[in-house]
Amino acid sequence: MMFKKIKAIRGATGAENTKASITENVCALCNELFRVNKLKQKDLVSIQFSVTDDIDELNPCTALRLSLTDGKLIFDSTKVALFCTQEAKIKNYLPKMIRVMITAYSNKPVKNIYINGAEKLRPDLAGKNR
Repeated sequence: MMFKKIKAIRGATGAENTKASITENVCALCNELFRVNKLKQKDLVSIQFSVTDDIDELNPCTALRLSLTDGKLIFDSTKVALFCTQEAKIKNYLPKMIRVMITAYSNKPVKNIYINGAEKLRPDLAGKNR
């Protein structure tokens, strides 16, 4: 029997500080991370978000939960542990960013995703996974 390892899959997206933008961008990022990493619902352990201090209109966890009802998310996020925190305020930080770390069981190589301006956070990783 082959055991799956626990992996941390990271990503980030830019968003405007509106409920619609946060929901759209968080769902697009998570769906892309699920898809490219070939994750299944049963593989997910937790999803952790962090946001810059200029994103305060909607918690990304709430965006995931709400998007389940309108079909924007490919997995039922109510069955996954969700958590969000605010990023530390750092000089010259990139504004309007939402970062995510998905903890999941997998034996596949991790593919991280940085989109919508977040490519600047990790230029060494951006674009290599598609």
